[in-house]
Amino acid sequence: MELRERVTRMALEARADPARRKGAIERVGDRLGNPAALRTWVRAVEQGGRNERGEVSDQEARIRGLEAENRELRRADEILKAA
Repeated sequence: MELRERVTRMALEARADPARRKGAIERVGDRLGNPAALRTWVRAVEQGGRNERGEVSDQEARIRGLEAENRELRRADEILKAA
């Protein structure tokens, strides 16, 4: 697992715990050595896979495409079952 993914997950897990929420990004970011970068990464995850410019990541775009294809295949399956 990539460093970015690991520290982002650590920060999100810390923020999910009400007892550790306050200052979670700073604490984890200090261990990383760059709290500002971690803050950007966490925001990107919280925005649904969008990067700091609001663009959808390649992985998120692929997931959305596969979900749309899945919906279309389910519709086609229902039509064929009804015929």
